[in-house]
Order: sequence, then C-alpha cells, then structure tokens
Amino acid sequence: MSIVAIVFIVFFALLILGCPIVFVILTTDLLPGVIDSTFVGNAQYVVRNIISCADSTALLAPPMFTLAGIIMSQGGIAKRIYNVFMYFVGKLPAGMPCAVVLTCLFYGCISGSGTATAAAVGSMTIPLLLELGYDKPFVGVVVAASAGLGVIIPPSNPYILYGLATNTSIGALFLGGIIPGCVLAVFLCLYAILYCKKHGEDKEKINKAVDELRAKGFWAVFKDSFWALLTPVILLGGLYSGVVTVTEVAIVSVIYALLVSAFIYKGTNFMGMCKMFVSASRASAPLNIMIVSAMVMGRIFTALQIPTMVSNFLVGTFSTKFGILIIVNVILLFIGMVMDTGPAILIFAPMLLPICSSMNIDPVHMGIFMTINMAIGFVSPPFGQTLFITGPLVGIEAMTIGKKSFPCIGLMIVALLIITFIPELTLWLAY
Repeated sequence: MSIVAIVFIVFFALLILGCPIVFVILTTDLLPGVIDSTFVGNAQYVVRNIISCADSTALLAPPMFTLAGIIMSQGGIAKRIYNVFMYFVGKLPAGMPCAVVLTCLFYGCISGSGTATAAAVGSMTIPLLLELGYDKPFVGVVVAASAGLGVIIPPSNPYILYGLATNTSIGALFLGGIIPGCVLAVFLCLYAILYCKKHGEDKEKINKAVDELRAKGFWAVFKDSFWALLTPVILLGGLYSGVVTVTEVAIVSVIYALLVSAFIYKGTNFMGMCKMFVSASRASAPLNIMIVSAMVMGRIFTALQIPTMVSNFLVGTFSTKFGILIIVNVILLFIGMVMDTGPAILIFAPMLLPICSSMNIDPVHMGIFMTINMAIGFVSPPFGQTLFITGPLVGIEAMTIGKKSFPCIGLMIVALLIITFIPELTLWLAY
C-alpha cells in the first residue's frame, strides 16, 4: 500500500473516531516521515515548518477579529444593529426573521467568524423571536444559517486563511465576497418568507413590538445605533483605501470595539474586559496551532504530489468546466459537513487550486465558493458548528434543528450554484 493511501486512511479514520482535529493534523504531518525515513517531510521538517509558518503577521488577524467579535457581543452592538433593521422591515412578511438575516450580514463585517456571529446575534434575537411566537426549530435554523454570512462578508477569517494557503490577494477576496454574501442573504430571507407564509405569524405581537420601537422615533434609534453602524465603515474603509493592512485593520477593530463597548455603550467594565481577553485567548490558542499545523500539512501533501494526483484524476474523469465545478462543490460540501472551516481550507485549497487553474477558474472565485460551501457546512448535520451554538439558546437539541434545516440548505445550495456559475458576481468588485 502506498504512503498516500495510508495517509488518507489514517486521516479519515481519526476524523471518524472523533479525535481532536489538531491531533489528526499533526499525526498526518508526521506519518509519512515515520513510514519512509528517506521522505523529505520528516519530524525535523515538520517542526521547522511549523515555526516558519507561525512567523507571519497575517496570523494575528483571525484571533484579533475573534476578540473584536467577543467584545462587541458583550457590548450590545448586535442588539443596536438589529433594532435598526427591525425598525424598517419588522412589519413586513417574515420581517423579524429577515431582520436577523440582515443583522448577521452586517455583523459579519465586524466579527469575521460564523460562530461568533451565531453567539452574538443569537443570544440577543432568539429570546425575542420565541416571545413573538415563532417555532423553536425555525428560529434555530434562521440564526444558524444566517451566521454563515459572518465568513462570507468581509472581513472574513476563512478568506485570510485561503489567501495564506494559496498566495491569493486577501484584499481581492474581501471585495469579491460582498455580492455573493448579499445573494446568499436574499435566499435566506426567501426561506424565512416562504416558511412564514406557510405557517403564519402572530402579527399582533409583532406589530406591538415594532410599534414600541418606532415610538422612540427614527432619530433616537439611529443615534443609539450610530457607533455600531459606523464599525464596518471604519474597518473596510481603512482597508480598501490602503491606509491599513488586513492585520492592522483587525487590531483597529479590537481597539474600536473596546472604546465603543466600554465608554460609549458602557456594556462592559475592566473585569468584563479581562474575561473577554481570557475567552479570546482560549479560543485562539488552539486555532493558531491548528492553522500552522494545517499549513504544514499542505506542504507535506505537496511533497507527496497529492494535489497533482487529485488534479489528474478529476480532470481525466470530468473533462468539462461544468463537471469540474459540480464535483468540486460536492467534495467541498462534504468536507464542510465533517471538518472545521480553517483546517478544511488550509488542507484542501492547495489540493483543489491546480484543478481549478487547469480549467481557468479564477483563484478568487474559487476562494469565495469554497467559503460558501463551508458556510453551508455550519448548518449541515451532523457536525454543523452553529447548530450546536443555537441549540442551547433555543432550548432544543442541535440535531432537531439540523433535521429542520434541509429546506434552508436547499435554497443555500441554489445560491451557491448561482454564484459558482456566474463568476462575474464575485469578480466584478474583486478586480
């Protein structure tokens, strides 16, 4: 049996057994050198490359965006964003769930993370939607699926990792993700509208809640939400104007979040800040170990010529661009269901890029539809990450939400296919 076959068998066996993903990746990194002592990727090679991969300022961006998302969640920023959308669309058909979708779309410009978006927006909107009479599984699906917008709308941690793994412009990825994110949001709103048309809404409760908000007046709502709404303008404006780099804008987001949350909205204090830094550190430490290990895994795979083998097999089997795009999306949907987004992108992006390049598929376009596949994986059973965040918030089992998510997933896949086969939606702003 070849080294490549053994590596893949061990890799997927450890995943199926539920081993920690860091352990799975490190084992896969070291295994070829153990099997063949003459292989270039021995233990010393792995250690040297882990250190060299860690020596990158771009790796500071994901934990900084994670910290900013935690701070803004505690500071009440998500609630103020939701109030603005609730003010305008609350009385429309499915207006309250659609306001959740739009809040996640907007909050994604702040957090760069699907799980952070689910936690921040879900903790604030789920109690309100349940109080208004919406079904628990429906509320869980809307929040879990909409949270995926957090990784599609820039700034996005997966875009940063994809750029590192494939040497693709992160700025172009950020720009390219804007229209696809809006397209996906439209389909999520369509799901909410169709569901509410079929199952109905308690318009009396909804109108009362919206009227109470509108009684404050638009200016009062806007003034209360101004600093929250200004966040993406500052972050993305600074990035696209060339004033700051991706890493610098992540640090700016943390500073801005601290100032707004502590001194303007007064949603936290010194002890609260300390707890948030500890929480972010606990989330980011294993993430960064996982990132550098996965980057080394990509190099090990390249040394084993796995990308070339996969490319030759798929191109030989599916000779048309249409066929390649379909099979790549099927593969990515499956990967998104069973793996965390970061490792999946770092491991499989370098493998799939030669295939797409051979069919003249732009690397930015591939990065966008690959990330959308991962976002669909967030809400796909059995391992959808946001399902396990929204489940406790709604008060039902994660898999109960997962079973009810299939109509929503179907519409998300339709949006994915539109974005995949109309690359201009991605590339128009990217270049």
